[in-house]
Amino acid sequence: MTAATVATVLGWYQDHGRDLPWRRAGVSPWAVLVSEVMLQQTPVARVLRPWQDWVDRWPQPADLARESSGAAVAAWGRLGYPRRALRLHAAAQTMVKCHNGQVPHRHAQLRALPGVGEYTAAAVASFGYGQRHLVLDTNVRRLLARLAGEEHPGPALTVAERARAERYLPRRREVAVRWAVASMELGALICTARRPSCPQCPLARRCAWLRAGRPAGPARTSQPWQGTDRQCRGVLLAAVREHGPTERAELLRRWPRPDQAEACLASLLADGLLHEQTKNGPPPGKRQFQERRFPQENGWVRISL
Repeated sequence: MTAATVATVLGWYQDHGRDLPWRRAGVSPWAVLVSEVMLQQTPVARVLRPWQDWVDRWPQPADLARESSGAAVAAWGRLGYPRRALRLHAAAQTMVKCHNGQVPHRHAQLRALPGVGEYTAAAVASFGYGQRHLVLDTNVRRLLARLAGEEHPGPALTVAERARAERYLPRRREVAVRWAVASMELGALICTARRPSCPQCPLARRCAWLRAGRPAGPARTSQPWQGTDRQCRGVLLAAVREHGPTERAELLRRWPRPDQAEACLASLLADGLLHEQTKNGPPPGKRQFQERRFPQENGWVRISL
């Protein structure tokens, strides 16, 4: 049953899979890593151009490692979550220091890089090095959950879920890599979270969830925005953008919780998105906070959260 399911998905992917540049033959493991980090919580369409610009400018980890972290953040543009650029820069420096400037091929070594989690390590090992790994992103987990009769997988990957995924993983490495890509595509394009296209799904006859009438699973709680650190960081950064250099007391008044504002201000400084300066003139020694802007060929780049 699992072999037939795999074969069906591979056949569907042959006809319907997207031609994504980071999935093409010959793409370097570094380019794969960059794509996986950029794609975190970011749609494919927004990643296509920045990914190409990034790998053209820094085709190897050592090329990025030689630059400042500010250059990495500036090149990140408006992808959002600029901490990812800082982590990629830190990962590139680690690769130069510990791996002769190359993306390591062992899963454990990949997992030890800054900003690389379980999924990203498996994806780079699989798509970059052709290894046999469980590549379980949200799309694959949802697809396998529905085949088993569940609308959505649980919030955290369980031992039972991994065991279920293992049953589908082909033994031959090259087929396992193809399965990882194909199952991910089917989940992203057809077996979507909110409006799955069940009539177009090649696995409709094998889907226990569809046979059961698509029962609703437990209500999922989406990550809130109101009151989060991310919102607070955005408010503080927007205030500095709008008014220029801003004193600490004025900046902290922009957020109702002083303790959270202090913590988020510290994180913006640590991430290099704001910098502190001493105000000239009376009263002496008063500190201000200014947006860190990184020069490019055509002027200045503002950093967005």
